Amino acid sequence: MTALLVPYESLNTLQRQQVEAIEVHPDQIRFCGDIHGALHTLLSKPGPGVKGFALLADNVPVAFLLLKRPPVLPAWADEHSATLHALQVDQRVQGKGYGKACLQALPEAARLAWPEIRGLELSVDADNESAIGLYAKYGFVDSGEAYKGRIGYERRMGMRF
Repeated sequence: MTALLVPYESLNTLQRQQVEAIEVHPDQIRFCGDIHGALHTLLSKPGPGVKGFALLADNVPVAFLLLKRPPVLPAWADEHSATLHALQVDQRVQGKGYGKACLQALPEAARLAWPEIRGLELSVDADNESAIGLYAKYGFVDSGEAYKGRIGYERRMGMRF
């Protein structure tokens, strides 16, 4: 599998249309939202605090994610970090390692976007043991803290550079 995580702004017109066609499995929407919400977050108020990335497999977008920094960093995050949001792998290609490819490429992509950051953070549903395990496998450490999120308790996970 050849996959490359690239900034959304570097995509051509066809690739941007293909990003818009990413479909999230209905059971995952409550955790990561859908592509239209993620793109709205990215494109409605462009600014330095939000960046989008697409994972390309053979030059076709198969996954999408957002990274955030101040001034749109969530209250739970450290100001020196970037936070991961809306990680979405197209349901038609799930199970092929694309989520893992995103997580492997994420630290380098984040540092290229914001050289000053010292780490990455994310928030994950406290009951989502498979996601917590996956994030841990790729270097995220559970902070041990849980807080009430929009759909239940969330756990903070982070990695330092």
